[in-house]
Amino acid sequence: MRNHLAGALLLCLSFQLQAQDARQSKQITFDPTTFSPAFSLNREPVLRIRPGDTVRTETIDAMGIDRKGVRRARGGNPLTGPFFVEGAMPGDLLAIRLLDVSLNRDYARTSENFVSRCMPDEILKTFKRSHLVRWKLDLQTSLAWPDSSINAYPHLKNFKVPMNPFLGCIGVAPDNRKNEILSFFQGPFGGNLDYNRVRSGSTVYLPVFHEGAYLYLGDGHALQGDGEIAGNALETSMNVEFSVTLIKQDSLPLQYPRVEDKEYLMALGTAKETPAALKNATKNLLDWLQKDFHLTLYEATQVISTTIEYSIGEIADPEVVVVAKIKKAALEQILHFQ
Repeated sequence: MRNHLAGALLLCLSFQLQAQDARQSKQITFDPTTFSPAFSLNREPVLRIRPGDTVRTETIDAMGIDRKGVRRARGGNPLTGPFFVEGAMPGDLLAIRLLDVSLNRDYARTSENFVSRCMPDEILKTFKRSHLVRWKLDLQTSLAWPDSSINAYPHLKNFKVPMNPFLGCIGVAPDNRKNEILSFFQGPFGGNLDYNRVRSGSTVYLPVFHEGAYLYLGDGHALQGDGEIAGNALETSMNVEFSVTLIKQDSLPLQYPRVEDKEYLMALGTAKETPAALKNATKNLLDWLQKDFHLTLYEATQVISTTIEYSIGEIADPEVVVVAKIKKAALEQILHFQ
């Protein structure tokens, strides 16, 4: 195997992630007592962890409500963390393997609204004010539905949707003037990505800008379509279990986050507007394929143009998140040839 990502396509990335520091790894249960409104270097770490450690913790919802219905923080995506990763240095790549992202309560809330990037003004002006709608989460059937459907939404009395629990926020302390940014922002550091494949079984790759990385996570969602077009998803609290691996880079630091699961390689790009975010995502995927599969630029045109898929992770917040992804099955022939 040429590298950790190429090898994941044939064996499984998890074997390599579990192998690092296996003899020193710990199983840690962390019960958070404070929550951060920002991805920040300016807070004391809540826990110091080593690569290979497994951490079991929880998040509160975007409004600051925990699994018992108790308000623990102000709204605005309060985050669990920061976790100080021993050995992480600027220029490294942090691989966060999400072992479990699961629901820990039976309700969520979302907005009755649309965001301005997805609807014309004549539709938007009909919403005088946005209010929250409570949804029922059935943990046994993994289905969700609006609690008030019979009275407020009579045509939705039989409307139920399968849930897809995932983290809206995952990121590290950013590299900017203040070394922090509020938790509803997104960018090269990760942040409020709101991408619905950041879930159990996925690995998220983030660049490290500071010693220890200062990893945060939060903003649990029971379900969300592409784009988060209501302004939020089915917002709820979560149980989260994760482990981290450090990858020492031998080239330029990662420019934008990446995500990997059994089916896809997913390269993210962020920008103020969609066209620029799409370019950043596509360039991120190109860099990935050229580095890990040793493709020339001309070879990459043939692979990407015939197999690429795009998703819109987020259009509700200050930065648009576009995801350029490619199925691993399409890349297996390249690996076999090499």
